Amino acid sequence: MHYNQKLIRNFCIIAHIDHGKSTLCDRLLEFTGAISKRDLKEQLLDDMDLERERGITIKASAVRFSYKHTDNKKYILNLIDTPGHVDFTYEVSKSLSASEGALLLIDASEGIEAQTVANYHLAKESNLKIIPVINKIDLQHADIEGTNNQLVNALKFNKEDILLSSAKKGEGIKEILSQIIKSIPPPSGSPQAPLKALVFDSSFNIYKGVIIYVRVIDGVITPQMKIKLMNTGTTHQVQEVGTFSPKPRKTDKLQCGEVGYITCNIKNAKEVSVGETITSSLKPAAQRLPGYKKIKPFVFCGIYPENSKDFVELKSALEKLRLSDASFTYEQESSESLGFGFRCGFLGLLHSEIIQERIEREFDISLVITVPSVVYRIEKSNGEVVDIHNPSKFPEVQKITNINEPWIKAFIITPQEYVSDIMQLVKNKRGIYIATEYLGENRLIITYELPLSEVIVDFYDKLKSITRGYASFDYDFTAYKKADMVKVDIMINGRVFDAFSFITHKDKAPYRARDIAEKLRSLIPRQLFQVAVQAAIGSKVIARTNISALKKHVTGKCYGGDITRKRKLWDKQKRGKKRMKQFGNVQIPQEAFKEILKI
Repeated sequence: MHYNQKLIRNFCIIAHIDHGKSTLCDRLLEFTGAISKRDLKEQLLDDMDLERERGITIKASAVRFSYKHTDNKKYILNLIDTPGHVDFTYEVSKSLSASEGALLLIDASEGIEAQTVANYHLAKESNLKIIPVINKIDLQHADIEGTNNQLVNALKFNKEDILLSSAKKGEGIKEILSQIIKSIPPPSGSPQAPLKALVFDSSFNIYKGVIIYVRVIDGVITPQMKIKLMNTGTTHQVQEVGTFSPKPRKTDKLQCGEVGYITCNIKNAKEVSVGETITSSLKPAAQRLPGYKKIKPFVFCGIYPENSKDFVELKSALEKLRLSDASFTYEQESSESLGFGFRCGFLGLLHSEIIQERIEREFDISLVITVPSVVYRIEKSNGEVVDIHNPSKFPEVQKITNINEPWIKAFIITPQEYVSDIMQLVKNKRGIYIATEYLGENRLIITYELPLSEVIVDFYDKLKSITRGYASFDYDFTAYKKADMVKVDIMINGRVFDAFSFITHKDKAPYRARDIAEKLRSLIPRQLFQVAVQAAIGSKVIARTNISALKKHVTGKCYGGDITRKRKLWDKQKRGKKRMKQFGNVQIPQEAFKEILKI
């Protein structure tokens, strides 16, 4: 096909989770003939089993197709499907940086939700042309008029610009394609200028090495060309160039404005980072492209192999996953109770769950996960400021001047009848009320400030259960604030198990400590001696429970006779149990680690 930059449109689809992005992608591919009826399957672009099972998109994926418009010209459309969950904002920001426009999808029965607003603002910041689309208009309980009003009032769209569609039934697809061609500008950039290409994603292939997903901003990429990665300064030779339609297809070049992939036989995953600028090593560009906002991990937990022999495999698995998901971090650490493992940082709790499940499925490694924590900023008495994301690295109390914890601004969109329950939940989580804004007659957006540590464990689940699934939630990090935090150690038989240690607010420490102690009492098998489970702040024990000993009826063989015979046997048993307690080792079952996570 003859290349014409003015006939290229690069766009992505953004929406709240489960508003029909992946289904709309399927319909667009089917309508334009990019995929045959034989190859068509639900959620075509979600190629992970995990994505299909959970019905969510985890990885952004790119696809190219052509469409003959009413003006008789054939347009090339590059579509990037994005995730909708709050934890995968990073994937969305990658997609926005490779696009000129975005379809903002809203479910007609649900209306605007928290992630809709967040993604709208992300697209606005990137100066993208936004096309609002109300999806699922075929549903019986679809409120098209109400959703229309929300878009006009809350996000200031013009009513005549809002499109209606049913991705499931294929209604409104032609209008969406026409609007993409009319509204979204063609890519700017010069084919004659020195090469500049943005790396917006990557994956790993055992034969080809790292597959780099690129959006060409200026210039052209061809096979055998020598390229330079501007941030790392390394040079490589391009082996293969191609596009996704939707399967990878080799081409002879990638031109200005196009989206595709290149391979350079790079075997080390760490050499390519997302946001990198690619240029020609012979005629390099003067400046690199502005990298998009780098998002820092918020939630940290330890990941250890269940079998210590799997440590090397776990390291290799994390390296490969890091390649396809640059938003999590890991560093090696060791624990007395769990051996060698890694401290991993995630964008949220769902993100950590997905990574754990991918490791177990894709690499067949059984894992043990420690309690999640956030990054605390500690001011020490010697003037040093340190960031702590592992309770075992927490300094001694006498060396600490101040402890600061991260706070977030939370946006909760909910029907009016659940407001009082939400306010009670947020109050229990140390939240501060900021504002309320109406989106329509019955829906409102409530803004709070909350400590991140109160949100990461069970806040989202509780919010969904008290609102019967109707509320949605999104958040932005705001600042670090001074807090009265303490580190609680869990001791079993007098020995500290660092995997169970946690940092919490002083007022909540006794309750959480009691819950963990009681949980461990029910999970740890009984021994031949009594086992004490204690929770302590420093040397002060704040909770204790005992696991009673298994008893042997040593006097069962005594018939009658003097009581001193029985006493002698009881004393002997007592001495044996004391010795056992001194040298005995309590084995913690793997379920205990998983159950403690749920508290």
